[in-house]
Amino acid sequence: MEFSTGFGWTRLPVLAAAFILSSVLTATAQIIPPTAAAPDDEATEVTEATETADVNDPDVLKGIDVDKLDWSQLAVDAGTGIDPMAAKKRAQAAARNGLDWSSNPNANGSSAVTVKQSVFSFWDTRIGADMTVTSEPRTMSELLAQKATNGGSLPQSSGSAWAAATAPGAGSLWDKTAVEARIDPGAEQSKIGASLTKSVPLSGDTSLTLQNGYSVNQQGTTAVPGIGGHVTRNYETDQTAKVTLTDTGTSITAGQTLSTTDDKWLRRFGAEQKLFDNVTVSGSVGETSQGAINKSVTAGFKKSW
Repeated sequence: MEFSTGFGWTRLPVLAAAFILSSVLTATAQIIPPTAAAPDDEATEVTEATETADVNDPDVLKGIDVDKLDWSQLAVDAGTGIDPMAAKKRAQAAARNGLDWSSNPNANGSSAVTVKQSVFSFWDTRIGADMTVTSEPRTMSELLAQKATNGGSLPQSSGSAWAAATAPGAGSLWDKTAVEARIDPGAEQSKIGASLTKSVPLSGDTSLTLQNGYSVNQQGTTAVPGIGGHVTRNYETDQTAKVTLTDTGTSITAGQTLSTTDDKWLRRFGAEQKLFDNVTVSGSVGETSQGAINKSVTAGFKKSW
């Protein structure tokens, strides 16, 4: 569809400007006393400027199909364009739709690289890989430094691929189901596990979270001349109860683990305290299969922007 008018497209903004200008002059004439009125020469100049545009002005949209113009480009919210929170949400949405890369340096000179991507948003299905990437030493001093930090040998690159999904629970029995599978070709290891989670509010600021986990770990050995390779499997069950105090930022955890390689439950106890924004301190005490007690205290800082 083509629109045409005898005045030309450029005539419209000029007429609009003339209309606005005449309205302003009319309002001014009603407010300003006659002694302050503009001289006749200025009124003549305004009239001449208004009459400058005529029907002979060139049509800037001549030959352009108006129906094919993308008018949606004008539908922009000026506030959203300068809102930092809106820009952050758009960046996070773009990261969820594509590959999300992260890298952290290790003490031995290697780098821990993680890549993940969301493949199905309904069940929050994700795939990814965790890799340890080493760099080749460029000088003899770098070679000696890497050997010194790795017990006399050079660090080796490795990696594992994984897939994870989070699904709804089963009514009142549990709230959330999480499934994860991981495979490490270099170490000939694989694991598949599932966990069921149930949260119960105890009071206004206290909640209890129960979690049961089940996993199967498979370890293979490489065949050598005269000795064939074989595969061993280990079945493991984990039970955890966690009490969270929202007002104080404190959480207390108690749990136990049983596997086919152990003949008894291995119990553990831990606590975590939030000191202030983004800083937490946690400690844990647990039994080991050798009978010794494993103790640890850690502090963490987490910041996102």
